[in-house]
Amino acid sequence: MTVTAPAASSEAQRYRWRWAALFVILAAEVMDLLDALITTIAAPTIQKELGGTASLVQWLGAGYTLAMAVGLITGGRLGDLYGRKRMFLIGAAGFTAMSLVCGIAMNPEMLIGGRVLQGLFGAVMLPQGLGLIKEMFPPDEIGKAFGMFGPVMTISSVGGPVLGGWLVDADLFGTGWRMIFLVNLPLGLAALVAGLKVLPEFRLSDATRLDLVGVVLVSVAAFLLVFPLIQGRELGWPAWTWFSMAGSIVMFALFGRYESRRTRSGKDPLVTPSLFRKRAFTGGLVAGLAFFSGMIGLSLVFSLYTQVGLGFSPLKAGLTSLPQAIGGVVGFGLAMSGLQEKLGRGLLQIGVTVMAAGAGVLGLTIHLAGLSVGPWQLAPGLALVGIGMGLTMAPFFDIVLAGVEPHESGSASGALTATQQLGAAVGTAVLGTLFFNLLKSQWSFSSAMQLTVWVEIGLLAATFAFSFLLPRRAIAESSAH
Repeated sequence: MTVTAPAASSEAQRYRWRWAALFVILAAEVMDLLDALITTIAAPTIQKELGGTASLVQWLGAGYTLAMAVGLITGGRLGDLYGRKRMFLIGAAGFTAMSLVCGIAMNPEMLIGGRVLQGLFGAVMLPQGLGLIKEMFPPDEIGKAFGMFGPVMTISSVGGPVLGGWLVDADLFGTGWRMIFLVNLPLGLAALVAGLKVLPEFRLSDATRLDLVGVVLVSVAAFLLVFPLIQGRELGWPAWTWFSMAGSIVMFALFGRYESRRTRSGKDPLVTPSLFRKRAFTGGLVAGLAFFSGMIGLSLVFSLYTQVGLGFSPLKAGLTSLPQAIGGVVGFGLAMSGLQEKLGRGLLQIGVTVMAAGAGVLGLTIHLAGLSVGPWQLAPGLALVGIGMGLTMAPFFDIVLAGVEPHESGSASGALTATQQLGAAVGTAVLGTLFFNLLKSQWSFSSAMQLTVWVEIGLLAATFAFSFLLPRRAIAESSAH
């Protein structure tokens, strides 16, 4: 391994350099988090002004997360091969450039293409930052460094929906919804300039070659699943959509077989096959897929319900969802106060139960109030959903990774993070398609929203059931993030 840091003549200078580099990495995290959050709020306005069918709303999120899911599997390996600083800068430059492409998009195809490439460049950029932190910081500082991610994620989750709604409503310089993408430009350029100055170079001298065949197989498998889920409704579910979804299962099976054969031949696989023989890990993948599918899918549908069904402005819709974001912060804080170590897997199960109860309260409120429902009436259910979400997500990665061997943790962490993104894409596709189908069948917005809530409760029930396959306690030192 080789590490090259900027020259520093004293420990004080080295300390300042490390923290300057950390803030560059955090700026990249903010770009990704904001892009994932504010697009949901702006989606109805984008579809109304840019044109395109209802599937545009789904592809805005699913295109990004699907590309991110596929790219994250190899993003970290690219840094090992070609240098983490170099790949971080390439990822940040590409992400910023694609933000500009999205911001000036003239048609839905250009916008969706920009979103897909944004996701790919994001998958190149984000893993490098986490790897650099592990190399830059000594053991007595690394906990503080990773601890900075909590406040950044908290501020982004609380402020993201509100910022998105405000940017659309404010119509700064006549840009309207385009500003949600253009706001990335100063952040991205600052990260690039600062990254050139303060980030160290790091690469593994014994890094192995990329598993390009594995990348192609898993990419095709994921695309064959998500594409018909989104486009099938508008096309009337022709036969090829069902063949495509069946084909995705075949491709995933081929991927698993290829990875096993590659391992037997002594080559590094994209995902370590032995992981899938571990009940705890496979249970964690299924639980994660169900959880993140429901969480992200419900978020999209709720945004459509408030803006298209209730007639809220983007800013009012963002403010309406604020109790959920604040609840998430509260839940995460409770978990970090000692509950995670004390309850282990039980905290995750409590979180899922609270989240399901919140979804039930939300559905009941919508049923009783109908289209006259206001933000304050929706707040209690949303707050409970947020608290449960925070309690669930806080221990999730550590609990799942407790079931793998130390030498498998890198591959397991990558696969788990990719599953999180794939779940977001699948949830956007499935719950979004369900919601649009119900509206097309003359269901009211309130009734369609209520059924979507029940589907989310079903997905949370599946998460709860599969959680019993997980280890009872988390790993002592998390490498999940």
